[in-house]
Amino acid sequence: MNVRFCAVVLTWLALALAPAGLFAADLTSQQTAWLHAAGRHQRAGWIYLHIEGSARERGFQHGYLLAPEIAEGFRIARADWQHQSSLDWSWLVSNTKSFIESGIDSENRAELKGIVEGLRAAGVNETYDDLVTYNAQIELEWYWWPIARQKLTSMDFVKQPRESCSSFIATGKMTRDGGIVLGHNTMSDYVEALFNVVIDIQPARGHRILMQTQPGWIHSGTDFFITDAGLVGSETTIGDFAHFTEKGIPEFIRMRRATQDAGGIDQWCAIMKKGNTGGYANAWLLGDVNTGEIARLELGLKYIGFERTTNGCYTGSNIAEDPHLLRLETTTKDTDIRDTSVARRVRWRQLMKQYAGQIDVAVGEKMEGDDFDVWLNQEHPGGRTIAGHPELESQLTAPTSEIPFAPWGTVDAKVVDTTMAKQMSFAARWGSADGLAFDADAFLTAHPQFDWLTGYLKNRPVQPWVTFKAGENP
Repeated sequence: MNVRFCAVVLTWLALALAPAGLFAADLTSQQTAWLHAAGRHQRAGWIYLHIEGSARERGFQHGYLLAPEIAEGFRIARADWQHQSSLDWSWLVSNTKSFIESGIDSENRAELKGIVEGLRAAGVNETYDDLVTYNAQIELEWYWWPIARQKLTSMDFVKQPRESCSSFIATGKMTRDGGIVLGHNTMSDYVEALFNVVIDIQPARGHRILMQTQPGWIHSGTDFFITDAGLVGSETTIGDFAHFTEKGIPEFIRMRRATQDAGGIDQWCAIMKKGNTGGYANAWLLGDVNTGEIARLELGLKYIGFERTTNGCYTGSNIAEDPHLLRLETTTKDTDIRDTSVARRVRWRQLMKQYAGQIDVAVGEKMEGDDFDVWLNQEHPGGRTIAGHPELESQLTAPTSEIPFAPWGTVDAKVVDTTMAKQMSFAARWGSADGLAFDADAFLTAHPQFDWLTGYLKNRPVQPWVTFKAGENP
């Protein structure tokens, strides 16, 4: 990145931060030099961020260049946490920081502190403890909190993580050219749909990473990534899973370490398994574009499933495939196609059979936007489809585990093949995978039961598919 570009970025920041009441402090010559190596630009709903150098440098670049978006992320996270729990964000921080902090390695700690330094230089006064909790919020809110909640109430209730995300990976005879094709979309509460950052990380040590993330996170969260070691990966949450231990290494730390450090599938999996807490239990779909091998790692707490092949496919729809994990660590009824995870599992099998030998990036994009409901046996954008639209479901057609018109669903789609991965590139679409727009004001008017989301829920207009690549300039 050149000096002229950095000047453009700093001018943009002055304009962007001022309306929000934020004013960038004077930068040191060292901080200015760090920013010369970094940059951001926007395209089709995405923010592209390039950061490089030491952990502190990368963190500062990230915090400073995404300061407005990180501030907004914290505003939403605090409101959502209080609505769901009735407790202040500070309670979550103080009751979890001891066991989360103890699992953070020195490099990731330095990057997190660098983000805080960058935020403060831009006028956003979040603390290091706040940022750690923010990075760990998936495993804390979905896995730790349901268990901790039982200590605060006499109710015998453990809320299990919501099923979310649909993914596939194929190789060999399944694909058009015999190489790897990986596709993924993220299903999320729409108010939390802040994962519109494509981050290009060029660390001083370890492998370069191009991944999707949320402003302020050092990991992916949605977990779609490419590395210069030739690894590609995604995940889907293991549904109906409610196990967690405070003893271990946070998932967000293991994911970042594995992705930056691993040179192959086996090493990546070994890092993820060491210190596993059960938090953010996922089925990971992995590929090595140098060998054409793909794998599926299902990481529960006590049980782990692992498969690998150079000629076939794996899919993810939030239902465990390993029989021990399915029967002994989840409560999923694996034949009930009214359930979104089961319905999408059936649909993936249909699509893999239909497109066997033809799968490429274009087919991957089409499959990630699929709206066929196998329970209704018809095209029906809704909660059981791969493209995921629970917000469109009435009580008569809603999946059995969902309330009518729940404002969550698919918020993106990404696809990569071997050729793209070797160039550190992937295709992405922000917004619904099938291209349906979401109008927040119209939704809240039609469904006033969700009025607490006013001022937080955002529009997601139709966006095109675009391609991102490591090392982009604006």
